[in-house]
This record gives sequence, C-alpha cells and structure tokens, in this order.
Amino acid sequence: MDFTIMRHVHYCLKALSFLLFSGSACGLQITSTSPTSIEKASGETVKLDCQFTLSAEDSGPLDIEWSLQPSDNQKEEKVVIVYSGDRAFEHYYEPLKGRVHFNSPDPKNGDASMNIMGLKATDTGTYQCKVKKVPGISSRKFLLTVMVRPSKPRCYAEGQTHAGKDMVLRCSSVEGTQPLQYIWERTTGNKLLPPLAVLDPVGGTMSLRNATEAASGTYKCIAKNRVGTGECLVEVNITQPPNNAGVIAAVVICILLILILLALLLFCFCRARNKKKYEKEIAYEIREDVPPPKSRVSTARSFTSVGSQRSSLGSMTPSNLHEYTKPQYDKIPSEEYEKPPSHAPIPPPSRMAGPNLSRMGAIAVMVPAQNRDGSIV
Repeated sequence: MDFTIMRHVHYCLKALSFLLFSGSACGLQITSTSPTSIEKASGETVKLDCQFTLSAEDSGPLDIEWSLQPSDNQKEEKVVIVYSGDRAFEHYYEPLKGRVHFNSPDPKNGDASMNIMGLKATDTGTYQCKVKKVPGISSRKFLLTVMVRPSKPRCYAEGQTHAGKDMVLRCSSVEGTQPLQYIWERTTGNKLLPPLAVLDPVGGTMSLRNATEAASGTYKCIAKNRVGTGECLVEVNITQPPNNAGVIAAVVICILLILILLALLLFCFCRARNKKKYEKEIAYEIREDVPPPKSRVSTARSFTSVGSQRSSLGSMTPSNLHEYTKPQYDKIPSEEYEKPPSHAPIPPPSRMAGPNLSRMGAIAVMVPAQNRDGSIV
C-alpha cells in the first residue's frame, strides 16, 4: 500500500516538473539548455536560443512569438517578433525595428531562436520565447543585460609635486555600466607602486603620502567592468622644493630697482619742467629791457634835415641871412609832415657836439649878431 502511494507521488512530481519547464502536457518541448541570464556589451549581437521539438499529437498551425516582459506586472507585454502562417513578422516593436530577426530562415524546422544586433543599454529586459502548435505549447524566458564598456578614463595629478608633500592621482570614466573598478599600475622603473601609496579601487584614486623623488615615473590607470576596459597614463615628476628665501630676496630686489627707476624718471621730469619754465621767464625779461626800433621814415628825415642845413649854411651870405632868421609861418606844411611816419614814438632830438658834426662833414659858419629890429651889429 505504501509502495503504491509513493509511486503515485513520484508520478505527480514528474508531471508537475514537466508542466513547469515545458509549459505543456503534450509532446511539444523547448530543448535549449543555454543560460537564461545573459550579459552583453553595447554594440554587440546576442542570440537568444530557443530550440524546440514536436510530436505527432501536435497537429495545429505553428505559431512562434517573442515578447518583452514588463518590469511591472500591471503593464502589458510588448510583442517583438512573430512567426505565423509560414511568415515572419519582424516590425512589431519600434525600438528594435531593423535590428531583430529569426536565427533560422525557416523556424518551423525546430529553431525559434532570435538574434538582436547593435545592442543598446535600453535593450535590457526579460524576453520570452513562446512556441505553440495546438494542442502543444511551451515557453522559455531570458534575462538580457546590456552593459556599456568603460569610456577612456581621464588621469591627472592633484597637489604639489615636491618631495615631502602629499599628492593624489585621480582616474575617472564618464561612461560605463556600474560597478566600475579602477586599477593602478606603474609602467616605468621597477614597476612597483610606492610603499606609502593608498589605493581606492571604487573612487579611482591613489594617494602618495610624503612623496619622494623615487616615486617619479609613469602610472597607468585601468577602468574595467564585466564587459570591457579602458585605460589612461599620467606622468609624475617629484622634485626638491625651491629655495623660498632666495625667491623672496630676488622679489624684494626687483621691487627696489623698480622704485629707484621710477624716482629717477620723476626727478628728470621735474628738472626738465623747471628748466623750461626758467627759460621762458628769462626770455620775457629780455624783451622788456630792449627799446623799440626806430622808424625808417624818421631816420631818413633826420638825414635829409641835416643835409639841407648843411647846404643852407654853406650858401649863407649877409644878404640872405634874414631868410633863415625870420620865422616862416606863412608856409603850409606838406602832407609828408602831416602824416605820422609810424606808430612808434619819435625820440626827442639830441644835441650833437661840434666834433661829431665835423666828422659828419658839417662846416662851421659864423652867424653875426642881430638887434631886436633885425639889423646886423
């Protein structure tokens, strides 16, 4: 009795297992044994394997349907590709249009596998292969994860590159599916990292504490995830700190020289300005002391007057002497004497001594004395 019960229980478990994995109690079965969880890099091609077998009992039309299962149970699944009535329909799902097709040109021969080309991160999801041939039906699900390779990372150093100081080497990738891991290597010298280096594989940093000149060299950072890697190089040059006292002294000397130069320029400018002002004042004083020039008309008149007096005195006789002694008020002055010779003032006539007149050619003449009535004494 117990043996019969155990036999029935074993048969029920076997039937339940068949229903769970084949999706059908009849002869149609999906025979693929490939992994159902697949990870691929973006840009690659993936094959979702879905091989099946039929039995003599499966006599209905063959229908194959691939669908994208929703992450939320309340949403509907999206049909991706369909094979029905001996025809393939590959334009159901717009995001995969032109990138998805059946692996076999004739899926009814037992290959319902689907290929997706040019994978994108948005293609990540759960895909289901459902094969139906009445009365048989079976299905299989695949979890596809599309990962992005790390982009070329950027490497750089932060901090002072002087011996005895701390500095940090940083490495970061802009693109790449997490988790990303960063690995530092040394490519020159003994290729060993400094003994005081502290690594952060998640943040991508390497801290060099109390750096020495021995830490100088080329370092490589590798950013990696499950589908790819990226790398970059950074050069580190540790030098001795500069002499700060000498730098300060040089700066002070330069400042003093600049101040002295400015003082000299200011002194020269003030001296030139004062000299120019002094020359202008001297020129004004000289112009005030010089008398105005004599008019050419008055000078010519003086020579004409002297010449006429000379000729008159030379021809003077007792008979015509009264013509020079009598004032001639009845003569009208000519226009020459009415017009002023020039605007310059005429200096008063100066008395000339006898010797000076003789030098000029004058002749001494004795003039007889006259009484009040004009008679000669």
